[in-house]
Amino acid sequence: MTYDLTNRTAVVTGAASGIGAEIALVLARSGARVALLARRTERLTALADRIVAEGGQGFAVTADVTKDLSDAVRAVHDTYGRVDLVVNNAGVMLANPIAAGRTDEWSRMIDTNISGVLNVIDAFSGDLIEAAGSGPSDLVNISSVGAHLTFPNFAVYTATKAAVTHLSANLRAELGPLDVRVTNVEPGFTESELAEHIGNAAIRDAVDGWFDGVGRLTSAEVADVVGYATSRAKHVNLRQIMVLPTRQV
Repeated sequence: MTYDLTNRTAVVTGAASGIGAEIALVLARSGARVALLARRTERLTALADRIVAEGGQGFAVTADVTKDLSDAVRAVHDTYGRVDLVVNNAGVMLANPIAAGRTDEWSRMIDTNISGVLNVIDAFSGDLIEAAGSGPSDLVNISSVGAHLTFPNFAVYTATKAAVTHLSANLRAELGPLDVRVTNVEPGFTESELAEHIGNAAIRDAVDGWFDGVGRLTSAEVADVVGYATSRAKHVNLRQIMVLPTRQV
């Protein structure tokens, strides 16, 4: 599906693969100029080339959301100008029993899934507030159904996503009166690279079993939700969207 995002300027983090890459494609096919942010330069460049080959506008910005984003912001502004659509998609999912004490994994998830989201918001909130004065302005945070449900061995991951969901609700209270729409998207089981991050083989097998039992969404299906939400009339804010395979409860 494509939507009308003509003359919009978007930033998508975690755009090197999975949901982020598909979001970038949907936005570009819908007429937006899309800055692709992630750490993997080759993947980003290939995606930007694909967007351009399809007649869209996209360019790669190698950046780590857990670090200073000044250079990335400068590159986006120099290329496309002010941003009016930001998708906070970068994230990592690691899993182990809490008793395993994997503080390295905890830190990585907190740094990427929470601090990274905040860094991106800090980098582009000024753009979004300014853009809202003349047209639609969107902040989309990709959270997870895990923000509400219990999954053994995923305590820290789901806690980080609960933080994103609660952050989104509070941001809407602050930014909504300034005409910036805040949308929190919570996918259920989705085909992406996230499960590949899990180093514990037994837990990875359990995840495969969950997928086999109820099915999973494609990344493109989640991306379609983002395209739909951000293409609504300026005064319409789809605040929170939970998108699941039909059999997932």
